[in-house]
Amino acid sequence: MSERFEAIGQWFEALTDETLPTIGTVYAVDAAFKDQFNDVIGLERIRQVYQHMFDNLDHPKFIVDSVIGQGDQGCLIWRLCCAFKGRPITVHGSTHLVLDREGLIATHRDYWDTSEEVFERIPVLGGILRMLKRRMAG
Repeated sequence: MSERFEAIGQWFEALTDETLPTIGTVYAVDAAFKDQFNDVIGLERIRQVYQHMFDNLDHPKFIVDSVIGQGDQGCLIWRLCCAFKGRPITVHGSTHLVLDREGLIATHRDYWDTSEEVFERIPVLGGILRMLKRRMAG
């Protein structure tokens, strides 16, 4: 199944607003998706999460740096490169995937640092978070 994880990684790298309708080739109809902002079940709800990304970010593109697969479980290490309100952003993260018997994603769980990657970029709030981070550092 490790080849299947490679193919899924390639799908994410090719993901655009135009290729989003092919989501059923990688996700199961009853798949679960969870990240820091979403916790949804079902292909249509997952499609809406990606559509929201395309509607609110400028030119989002996933770059998959590493793919690890063993049996029905795998991990993608990735970067999301985009812009938000004209400001370039790169979010570093990873995704834990569990495939069903057909090799489709049954469970998708994202891990990334919401504070560093998003909240620290917000004026005022970002300054407070960076100050707290410095105080908590060893």
